[in-house]
Amino acid sequence: MSYLEAIFLGVLQGLTEFLPISSSAHLAIFPQLFGFDDPGASFTAVTQIGTEVAVLLFFWRDIVRIIKAWAIALVRKDRRGDLDARMGWYIIVGTLPIAVVGFLFQDTIKTTFRSLWLIAIMLIVFGLILGIADRINVGEKLEGDLTLKDSLLYGLGQMLALIPGVSRSGATISVGLFRGYRRDVATRYAFLLAIPAVLASGVSQLNDVSLAASPGLPKTLVATLVAFVVGYVTIGWLLKYLRTRSYLPFVVYRVALGSLVLILLATGVLDSAVSA
Repeated sequence: MSYLEAIFLGVLQGLTEFLPISSSAHLAIFPQLFGFDDPGASFTAVTQIGTEVAVLLFFWRDIVRIIKAWAIALVRKDRRGDLDARMGWYIIVGTLPIAVVGFLFQDTIKTTFRSLWLIAIMLIVFGLILGIADRINVGEKLEGDLTLKDSLLYGLGQMLALIPGVSRSGATISVGLFRGYRRDVATRYAFLLAIPAVLASGVSQLNDVSLAASPGLPKTLVATLVAFVVGYVTIGWLLKYLRTRSYLPFVVYRVALGSLVLILLATGVLDSAVSA
């Protein structure tokens, strides 16, 4: 992999991590389309650190407030009903499903799940699910309406994103829409929920990347920095976009891309197997 390719993949990661179109799918598909090697699951996990740092900076005031309120509520019963204190628990509970399943099935995630046939199908199926959720959503619930049950359901949606093509943001946002949350509220919580899981996954993969012959740690870090910058801009744009618009363009794009990949696989243009 060249540094130009690393920059390209960083831009791709930054754009697709927060849009509900699956960053892992794009990092598996586009290298083949442009004729260079698949960077692998470890590269994807580490570059996601860049986008999650973007989330940390974008929402840092909210994050500090949530952590502070959660810590105070541990020792003061009168503060346990505060929204920020409850949000701390909601993020913890929502993180449990992906933490458990990701640990138990990490080898399967790096091998069996990295098939372009599966990725293409997931793009289409979960694109349609997002479309249905967006269509039936009444958008009345706000953050104050969030419950432990909802946070667990969000967490189960995030767990499904271990399969490339599902999309972490797409799956969790779909859950929020099905539960009746406003688009921007569902999206904001989905971003906050992703922070612990993605950071833990990325850090755990750092050693694998540093030991790999390709793409190697320096190029991975370049891609991660680019992903951070592009991701930060994308967060602001998406939250603003969702105040007045729907997810329909993303649904159409997912179905179109998934269908194109299936055609290219069937005609032998693309190889179904991608590296771990």
